[in-house]
Amino acid sequence: MAGILAWFWNERFWLPHNVTWADLKNTDEATFPQAEDLYLACPLAFCIFMIRLVFERFIARPCAMGLKIQTNGPQKAQPNAILEKVFTAITKHPDEKRLEGLSKQLDWDVRTIQRWFRQRRNQEKPSTLARFCESMWRFTFYLYIFTYGVRFLKKTPWLWNTKECWYNYPYQPLTVDIHYYYILELSFYLSLLFSQFTDIRRKDFLIMFLHHVATISLIVFSYVNNMARVGTLVMCLHDAADVLIEAAKMANYAKCQILCNLLFAMFAILFISSRLGVYPIWILNTTLFESWEIIGPYPSWWVFNLLLIMLQLLHSFWSYLIVKTACRAISKGKLKCPRLSFITSDKTDDIPVSLSFNVAMLQFWAFKM
Repeated sequence: MAGILAWFWNERFWLPHNVTWADLKNTDEATFPQAEDLYLACPLAFCIFMIRLVFERFIARPCAMGLKIQTNGPQKAQPNAILEKVFTAITKHPDEKRLEGLSKQLDWDVRTIQRWFRQRRNQEKPSTLARFCESMWRFTFYLYIFTYGVRFLKKTPWLWNTKECWYNYPYQPLTVDIHYYYILELSFYLSLLFSQFTDIRRKDFLIMFLHHVATISLIVFSYVNNMARVGTLVMCLHDAADVLIEAAKMANYAKCQILCNLLFAMFAILFISSRLGVYPIWILNTTLFESWEIIGPYPSWWVFNLLLIMLQLLHSFWSYLIVKTACRAISKGKLKCPRLSFITSDKTDDIPVSLSFNVAMLQFWAFKM
């Protein structure tokens, strides 16, 4: 185990030339990011999860009831042991041959069996009320963390001059604000990871699980490597659009279609301008060119920038999907939020698998970072 840890924490991979981990130990004069700092995120993630339960029960739910959001889930399929066994052990989407076999076995017509499977699949989807409460919780958190990020970053020199992200790197002291920002973001995504096993299981469970794992890994990577300054810029940039998308979801669940359309339009404009404009000009310019000029490349520098470039490619692809979806909807005379996977990610029956996968892959690389 000691050999594996020594290999993993190899200074020649993680740090610039002639810098060692010993150089980044905390002193009386300065505090630097330490891997063990992140242990605090685990108990804090549990606290956030408990806060979420209280928030959804005593704040989000009354708001949903006030908006007259449906409290009942989808219609339940009538109990049938044979069909239930097929559904749980064999397939949730039986083909024509299997449907005909079941029709003869049960003396039911094929259309009735198809209806049963459709109702049974819908049973596994959370109710509109549950989805609204979840979106309201995420909206509240994203609004808070984005507001905090803006208030904190506007006082920092690297917001106005990104070269400050690299001056004196990696000997940049860890401030209380950066530590709090990182720990809170990491704790939130750990809580999302935990809640996947307690929430109603969704069809994108595995993809979202990988997304949360990757997001957590990237946050940890940038913190341990003390690229926290540029990391705060990336997190704040990505949190901005998350606020609007969760607000659009809530409007959709409340059946406020005009508001939903307006919020989606705002989200699309903000997403495309920030991910195709601000991100490459502001973030990639400093991580690729300014950092090369000031500190030069080293192994983890290449990995970090490779991930950011892949993120840019996914930004471009998702922006194309947003524009394509909006143009198609406008040509038909209306823009309906429920058909967009990023508005209602649990309603993916009407959306190609490739679209759902690529949406998740965008989130996969995002620091959301």
